[in-house]
Amino acid sequence: MQYQIIGDNDCPILEIYLNAGEAVKIERGSMAYMCGVELQGKMNSGSNGGGLGGLLSAVGRSIASGESMFITEARGVMNGGRIGVAPAIPGKIVCLPIGEKQYRLNTGAFLAGDYSVGYAMKMQDIGKAFFGGTGGLFVMETEGQGDVFVNAFGDLLELEVHPDCPMTIDNDHVVAWDRNLDYHISVASGTFGFTTGEGLVNRFVGEGKVYIQTRNLSSLASALPLARMNKNSGKGGFSF
Repeated sequence: MQYQIIGDNDCPILEIYLNAGEAVKIERGSMAYMCGVELQGKMNSGSNGGGLGGLLSAVGRSIASGESMFITEARGVMNGGRIGVAPAIPGKIVCLPIGEKQYRLNTGAFLAGDYSVGYAMKMQDIGKAFFGGTGGLFVMETEGQGDVFVNAFGDLLELEVHPDCPMTIDNDHVVAWDRNLDYHISVASGTFGFTTGEGLVNRFVGEGKVYIQTRNLSSLASALPLARMNKNSGKGGFSF
């Protein structure tokens, strides 16, 4: 896949170049512009298969992980085609080479990827499923070879995890991590984090990398109503 990341660091666009017959997968609704490329909706079944099995797999992925039942295929119809892919949120775009290393992706992290890269649902244990606000009973794992692009809210940082120093990370900041890392989802402290103001955290154990975003949407969503209340408090009431 030939590509470049263009624009500023806060709001970049991924521009992918496709010759006739070449195809990539992109996040549904992420196309910003295209030339010499056609789009087609495909069932998000984790494979190139169709029929009843593909439909049931797509439905299962949607129910279990919160993903869309569909994913968009972008295919070149002439040499020199290009497509601009824009994330839904402002922040960094990073390429993860898939092959020797495989990754688990948090919900909403996927932006685009080679058609040779697939995804599989892996069931979590009951404790992780109960606390997993982004992933439910399943997490998504990459398979195959190629490139996958993930997007982050804010900047994207790479953290190293070592056996002698496990890493604890807020669940809403986790974007992706090495598949070989073990992880445990739990409450930060007290009863659902009430004593510290934190919520759910992931504790990663082993040897590998974790990619985190420097901002999280949950904190932003919580702050916006308070900002509006403060703005309108001098007007004799609240506004939502």
